[in-house]
Amino acid sequence: MVNGSETFKEIIHGDTPVLVDFYADWCGPCKMMAPVIEEFSREMGDKVRVLKVDIDRNPRAAEAYRILGVPTMILFRKGNVLWREAGVVPGHVLKQVIGPHLQA
Repeated sequence: MVNGSETFKEIIHGDTPVLVDFYADWCGPCKMMAPVIEEFSREMGDKVRVLKVDIDRNPRAAEAYRILGVPTMILFRKGNVLWREAGVVPGHVLKQVIGPHLQA
């Protein structure tokens, strides 16, 4: 969860990998991804932070990261984009992609 005093920029520049799910309430595939993201977040615990960013409420963030379609997932660590994928991504793929970026 996001602490109210932390900014998006501070969070994605942290040592812990951050998976950002850019979504929209009206997006069917986003609704399909929601339970996948929730389960992934539960399984990963403190190893990965998961943020959901509504592109309609946060158009600047969507523009800054050139979000052209939703859902789009971006994995950040220390401010760097480590991985990015648009569309529905199965949970096992998320684990495969993020696994190598976890701290030992």
